[in-house]
Amino acid sequence: MAPGPNNLLSINNATRYGFWASCCAGLGRLLAFTIMIAISATGLAAIFETSELIFHATKILGAGYLIFIAFKLWRADSIESEVAKTPRKNLIELTKQEFFVAIGNPKAILIFTAFLPQFINPAQNIAPQFMTLGALFLFLELTALAGYAMIGLHLRRWSNQPSSKRLFNRTCAVLLSGAATLLLITQRS
Repeated sequence: MAPGPNNLLSINNATRYGFWASCCAGLGRLLAFTIMIAISATGLAAIFETSELIFHATKILGAGYLIFIAFKLWRADSIESEVAKTPRKNLIELTKQEFFVAIGNPKAILIFTAFLPQFINPAQNIAPQFMTLGALFLFLELTALAGYAMIGLHLRRWSNQPSSKRLFNRTCAVLLSGAATLLLITQRS
C-alpha cells in the first residue's frame, strides 16, 4: 500500500487519462505480480537469490526502465489542456508500462523472494498456501491501485495548470529516479 513506482504511475495515468484507464492499465501490474508469485511458488526465487548474474541483470533492467519513465515524465509537455482534449493513450501501451514497472519494482522483488516465502509452512502442501497469500496480495494491490487512481483523479484539475503539471511530472520523475537508485544499490541477502 506504500507509495512506489507503480502507485505513482497509477496517479499519473489517472491524472492524464482518467480513473478507469488507470485501473485497466493496472492489470499489467497484477499480471506481473501474478508471474512473480508463480515464480516464487515454484522455487525459482531460490535461483534468483543464489544467482548473482540474474539478480544484477534484473536490477539493472528494472532501474533502467524506471529511469526511462522518469526521463519521459521530466520532459513531458506541460501546456494547459482541457481534460476532454487529453489525447487517449492506447490502453495496451499503458498496461505494458504498468507491467514493466512492476516486474522491475524492487519492493515487489523483495516481497516475493524474501518476505512471502517466510509465511509458507514447508511441512504442508505449498501450493494452496501460495495461492492464498498470492490472492490476498493481489486483492490488496487492486485496492491500492484503485486508491491511488482516485488520488490522481482528484489531482486532475490541479495538474491541468502548466506550472502544476510540470511540478507534478517532475516530482514523479524524481521519485521514480529515487526508486531506480534504491534498486541499483540493493544488495542480495
